[in-house]
Amino acid sequence: MDNQETKDFRFKNLPNQLTIGRVFAIPLFIVLLMMGFRVAATIVFILAAFTDMLDGKIARKYNLVTNFGKLMDPLADKLLTMSAFICMVGLGDIPAWMVIVILGREFIITGMRQVAAAEGIVIAAGWSGKIKTVCQMIAIPLLMLNNWPCSLLPFPCPMDQIALWAALIMTIWSGAEYIIKNKQVFSMKNKS
Repeated sequence: MDNQETKDFRFKNLPNQLTIGRVFAIPLFIVLLMMGFRVAATIVFILAAFTDMLDGKIARKYNLVTNFGKLMDPLADKLLTMSAFICMVGLGDIPAWMVIVILGREFIITGMRQVAAAEGIVIAAGWSGKIKTVCQMIAIPLLMLNNWPCSLLPFPCPMDQIALWAALIMTIWSGAEYIIKNKQVFSMKNKS
């Protein structure tokens, strides 16, 4: 396959199109959330998060896994979740320090992926990173909806806070795991 055919295939690939669609949903999500349309923003967020699960399943089932998808899928997730967390700091829903920790981990891992990619190595998402993403994808809608539907229970259950702390713990855990498993990235020398 020549370069043009590779590019054409990359963007005709349904999982990659879902990933790109997730990226394009982010501005709509931000506008809705910042304008106070929390339910609409939550619906957009959940639909975008659903495409994350869907694109991976389709890619594996139909053997459509590409390097573009391996790199862009986690990046699209980061853009979606970081947009939500940053907006919620601005809205006073979560403390800034938590987002700084989460954002710091994402910058470190994304930087490692870029260095590895420059050497022809793809660092795909591991299980701890996937669990971290799931925790974030659960925490964000609960936080945006002020813990609904858990707030309707007869006994108070701060599921939004539990999910947020689980996301923070998994963020730190998965970040440490990526660094330990891929420490060779820090010792790579430029071949040029």
